[in-house]
Amino acid sequence: MADDTYHSTRFTADPRRRVLWRTLVEGVFQKQIPPDGVVLELGAGYGDFINSVKARRRLAVDCWPGMMAHLEPGVEGLVTSVTQLDAIADDSIDYVFSSNCFEHLTRQELVDCLAQLRRKMKHGATLTLVQPNFKYAFREYFDDYTHVSVYTDRSLSDLLAANGFKITRCEPRFLPLTIKTGAPVHPLLIRLYLASPFKPLGKQMLISATR
Repeated sequence: MADDTYHSTRFTADPRRRVLWRTLVEGVFQKQIPPDGVVLELGAGYGDFINSVKARRRLAVDCWPGMMAHLEPGVEGLVTSVTQLDAIADDSIDYVFSSNCFEHLTRQELVDCLAQLRRKMKHGATLTLVQPNFKYAFREYFDDYTHVSVYTDRSLSDLLAANGFKITRCEPRFLPLTIKTGAPVHPLLIRLYLASPFKPLGKQMLISATR
């Protein structure tokens, strides 16, 4: 949502989120990013992911103007919809990341976003998504009143493939759904969770695809 209502009620600032994303970037996502790459985050929110990334150029997109106050020096913020990416040069992005964003879009809005990403991403660039997986999170999925679309690991993978992307990685259970459970958020515990083959609490999926 473009105003502050959502961010003052459902999606409030939480320092634990910065710990989580810094650990995930160091342990998982930074390895996917070329050392001299250009990274784009869609739906950047409080900037926890993009602030943690090391890259030659970092771009953050969100329709919430409040995002700008949370971006670290060196991160370029664009207050716009993920369906309006005209300010980004074609064939310029090496890595696109988005977490908990596409369930807030209609299906047509997501298709429009993917069409633009195909133009903005370099050939062979990577798109990585972390999303609630309705298959495992159906009980809580619509506790967030701004969720409008339902995706599972299968349906989102198929939608990406139908829109010109090649799936390279799909983990149906990547992370727990939320940090609001009260469980401790510590780098060691996060790394142990990622290394475990068993993730019964995993209700968010990870999908990576190339252009």
